[in-house]
Amino acid sequence: MFPEYRDLISRLKTEDAHFAKLFERHNALDHEIRNMETGVTPADPFAVEALKKEKLLLKDKLYVVLRRAAQAA
Repeated sequence: MFPEYRDLISRLKTEDAHFAKLFERHNALDHEIRNMETGVTPADPFAVEALKKEKLLLKDKLYVVLRRAAQAA
């Protein structure tokens, strides 16, 4: 996710608690969705879709933080 911001992501995960929380939740959702799609965790398609929407919203929020931090640097 956002390879062009790899260094900035590493920095923000340690310096920005809000960013770190968003990033951690995004990764947790990614893992949960993967488990549902592979059958490790039972789920109906609506549950998977809801989690994917939440993950996408988090990705948008992460991108906003990254853009602001990149412009401030």
